[in-house]
Amino acid sequence: MNPVDVQIESLQQRGRQLWQVRMGRRAVTFHEELAARTFAAQLHLRLTWLTQQALQDNVDRQPH
Repeated sequence: MNPVDVQIESLQQRGRQLWQVRMGRRAVTFHEELAARTFAAQLHLRLTWLTQQALQDNVDRQPH
């Protein structure tokens, strides 16, 4: 799994539908699909940005 992979899963618990946002072993569960999708989108954007920042930092540290 790529560190930027964010997944949304539908769950049934006690007769209610829940939405779980997963990244690796970590997960957050929501009652509303829209809340889960919004959180997943924001998480994905943030993780992508952090990855790009780390790559840029490595490039900046390279001797020219």
